[in-house]
Amino acid sequence: MNQSQRALIIFPTYNEKENIEKIVQAVLPLDQRINVLIVDDNSPDGTGQIADTLAQADDRVNVLHREKKEGLGRAYLAGFKWAIERKYDFIFEMDADFSHGPEYIKDFLREIQNHDLVLGSRYISGVNVINWPMSRLLLSYYANVYTRIVTGLPLRDATGGFKCFRREVLESLDLDAVKSSGYSFQIEMSMRVWKKGFSIKEIPIIFVDRTAGVSKMSKKIMREAIWMVWMLRLKSIFGKLG
Repeated sequence: MNQSQRALIIFPTYNEKENIEKIVQAVLPLDQRINVLIVDDNSPDGTGQIADTLAQADDRVNVLHREKKEGLGRAYLAGFKWAIERKYDFIFEMDADFSHGPEYIKDFLREIQNHDLVLGSRYISGVNVINWPMSRLLLSYYANVYTRIVTGLPLRDATGGFKCFRREVLESLDLDAVKSSGYSFQIEMSMRVWKKGFSIKEIPIIFVDRTAGVSKMSKKIMREAIWMVWMLRLKSIFGKLG
C-alpha cells in the first residue's frame, strides 16, 4: 500500500468473546493504515460489548451492531457497504478465531496491488489444513472439486473465507442481489467477481482450526452450498451474475 491507501479488515462475530480482543491486537500493529470493523450479530456471550470497549480505546477499531444472527453472508454484505461508504481502498474478509493467520496479511496487501481479488487458498499447494478431522477435510476438499466442475470457477479453494477485495470490485457488484451465506456466499462472491472479468489471485495459506469458541458450520450451510452452485451455474448461463 502507498501512504494514502487504507485497508479495512472485517470480522463477522457471533459468540467470539475468547478471540476478538486477541485478533484485533494481532492485526493492528501490522500496518498503521489497517483499520478493523467488527460486525457483531448480537452475540449473547458479550462479544459486542468487548468490541465497543476496543473501539473506545482505539479509533482504528469500529463496530457495527446487528439485531440478530442472519448468517455470515449478511454480516459481510453489511460490512462491505460500510467500507464502500468510507472509501477504504482494500477490504478484507477474515475470521476472528485465528484460523486465518494474521501473518498472511502482508502477502495479501502485496498481491492486491496487481489483482482485483486475492484469496487465501488451503489447496493451491497441496492440502494445508491443521486440526480438522478427516471427514471435514474430505468434505471441504471435494466440495471445491464439485464447485469447479459445476460452475467452471477456476479456483482451487472457492469456499475459502480469507479474502481481500479492491473497493472498486465491490462497488461494481449488485450486493443486494447476493442471497447466499456460509460456504455458498464465498462461492457466489468469487463467481460474481470472475464473471465481471476481474483478476483473482490465489495465494497459499495454512488454515488452523479454531482452538477457542464454537464452529458455526451446520448441515443447513452445507445443504445451501450443494444447491447454490447449480443456481450460480444457471445464473451464469443466462447472464444474471455481476
